[in-house]
Amino acid sequence: MDSVFELQRQTHEEIEHFQRALYGLLSRPPAAHDRRLQNEHRASQVLDRITDRTTALNHLYADQDTRNAELAPLSAPQQSDDLSEFYSRLVKIQEHHNKYPDSAPGIDLELASFLDEPGQEEDDFGEEDPISLMFSGEEAYGKYCDLYANHVAYTNLKGIDKRPAYLQYLDLLLPEEGTLVHQDIPKDTRFSRQYESYIKDLYKYLLSFTKRTQPLMDVESQQNQLTLQFEQKWDAKELPEWDDVIENAPINGNGIWCAACQKHYAKQTVYDAHLSSKKHIKAMNKQAAAGEPPKNPNGSPMPGSNASQASAPSAAKLRIRNAAYYTYMATALLVILAPVINETKSNVERRFSLTAREREQELLDQANPPPPAAAAKDGAAEEEEEEERIYNPLKLPLGWDGKPIPYWLYKLHGLGVEYRCEICSDHVYMGRKNFDRHFQESRHAFGMRALGLPNTKHFHEITRIEDALALAEKLKQEGRHEIFEQETMEELEDTEGNVYNRKTYEDLKKQGLI
Repeated sequence: MDSVFELQRQTHEEIEHFQRALYGLLSRPPAAHDRRLQNEHRASQVLDRITDRTTALNHLYADQDTRNAELAPLSAPQQSDDLSEFYSRLVKIQEHHNKYPDSAPGIDLELASFLDEPGQEEDDFGEEDPISLMFSGEEAYGKYCDLYANHVAYTNLKGIDKRPAYLQYLDLLLPEEGTLVHQDIPKDTRFSRQYESYIKDLYKYLLSFTKRTQPLMDVESQQNQLTLQFEQKWDAKELPEWDDVIENAPINGNGIWCAACQKHYAKQTVYDAHLSSKKHIKAMNKQAAAGEPPKNPNGSPMPGSNASQASAPSAAKLRIRNAAYYTYMATALLVILAPVINETKSNVERRFSLTAREREQELLDQANPPPPAAAAKDGAAEEEEEEERIYNPLKLPLGWDGKPIPYWLYKLHGLGVEYRCEICSDHVYMGRKNFDRHFQESRHAFGMRALGLPNTKHFHEITRIEDALALAEKLKQEGRHEIFEQETMEELEDTEGNVYNRKTYEDLKKQGLI
């Protein structure tokens, strides 16, 4: 067994090595997104090891009895020069190293894996990247959120008036400052068990995504602090959206309990119908043979008693309180992840505008990424380009060379003028040229198809939905008028050489005058 002083020295040395490794990780310039995330995850692992070593070191210093027992044999009396214990230990150490000459003290493998050696950043994970396994394909290494499952669960909630599309659902997840998410949902829906399950799953995903994409953030401490804030606001009734839980909580939360079948029934008619079923009769016979009815798994008394009637609303209020808690916690996480959700919206809109071939090519590029050397070169080139275009105070568009275009050209093309198209979901186009070109793009064509209108030249320059529908109705009326004119303007000649229009000719022929 090593000396306690040697263990303290080794622990101090390991902490210093880990601190040097942490500095090497955090001092690297942030290049690509995946490389930055890998460095942060490795830095988080180093911090965890520093914490473990520091905790162990504190325990060693706190154990004064062991330290004194270790120090007493090595300390000689003041009147004597007895160092026999010291030399005996020295002999044991020399014999050990003579027997095992290759056991020189060094840095263990765990510590060596985090040291910042030259060129190590290029081969941190080799061919297999464990960080990429944390994310789904839709999340794209933590760049975007994958909320499709939560969107489906939201659209299936009972009492929702509108079933938003995925883009509109992402907008709903960005509440205004000072409000909680999903506060426009009816209270009956928010008080339901289905909403509690939905908001709990949403909170779990957001918490997991935050931990995976921001490993250096102390998420646990932040969550504990938010929990305390929620407890204080709930007790003080400072949540206006949930302060009327006691008055509006549904009383029949547990329904009708069948002791034989060990099951709740929401309605009396369903409960009465199941009494004649074979399953219920078999359960009743089994209960009678046992002699004692089974207990309610929720711990509440059997229906019919006053305690049961009191426990039903309390269970419903507990469920509502859980829904309020997860709503409060999810809102706090959505504030942190607001930039990521905005990037997710942009990515979804971009993918909607791609053709099928472009999407297939994008999937192939993701499945076959470039080699690390090429990726490093691309990253260096991107850094150089960013450095070159750092100064752009007027927010001018970039030209073909990656530099801001001249200001006179910006004014000449009118790129500072905004053109808003309501058919394209109020998208804003900068400049007349981009505005004219967008009428033939996929975004505008998709909006016209959603209105049930053809994207023809008749609707060019039409940006309001009301105007487009009015023009479509006008074109229909003009089409009927042209058919009528065609019937009246076509001329026919009888056998005597008299000329009539088609309608007059047909009328005279029916009367036998021709």
